[in-house]
Amino acid sequence: MRTATPALSPGMKVALLGGSFNPAHEGHRHLSLMAMEKLQLHRVWWLVSPQNPLKDKAGMASLEARLASAREAADHPRICVTDIERRLGTAYTADTLKALTARHPHVHFIWLMGADNMVQFPKWRDWKTIARTVPIAVYPRPGFTLKARLSKAAQYLAPYRLEAADAALLPLVKAPALTFIEGPEHPASATEIRAARARSGQTAWTPSR
Repeated sequence: MRTATPALSPGMKVALLGGSFNPAHEGHRHLSLMAMEKLQLHRVWWLVSPQNPLKDKAGMASLEARLASAREAADHPRICVTDIERRLGTAYTADTLKALTARHPHVHFIWLMGADNMVQFPKWRDWKTIARTVPIAVYPRPGFTLKARLSKAAQYLAPYRLEAADAALLPLVKAPALTFIEGPEHPASATEIRAARARSGQTAWTPSR
């Protein structure tokens, strides 16, 4: 798995899954594979963030360790692990999307997130700009699926929502656009993985599937 900018061709449908991946786990992979199927994507990029502005640096593994974790957890030829935000020098999703869409105007990018992130989406810097830049797909997460559908962001995007039956159209429509992907929830949680390793006395984590 490369961490440089993956190759792109005009017309490709690419989902961007951003996060700390601290560590990456089977839940990230499950979400990505379901999105590829439901949205008929060519690729899913895992954007491993140098430092999520909404997360504390305490307990955050190094970027290189998190990239290694993501490469191992991805384990699929169409899931591309990248440190593109480090390369672009961007710290916020809105800036990353602005740069990527400007550089690759003929690629159909969408933003992919779990339902837990949809709930806190209004806390992100320029979240409405993000929603106007690329279509958004949301995948179920235990304890957050209903909350995401009732969230402030979902209400804002309600006029632009595609039903699950039309989800495959999402990459091809103009933003703003939103769909809730239907599929089985996966219980994996990076927070719980770190807590379990701390309880077992591990001082560092290694990639885990």
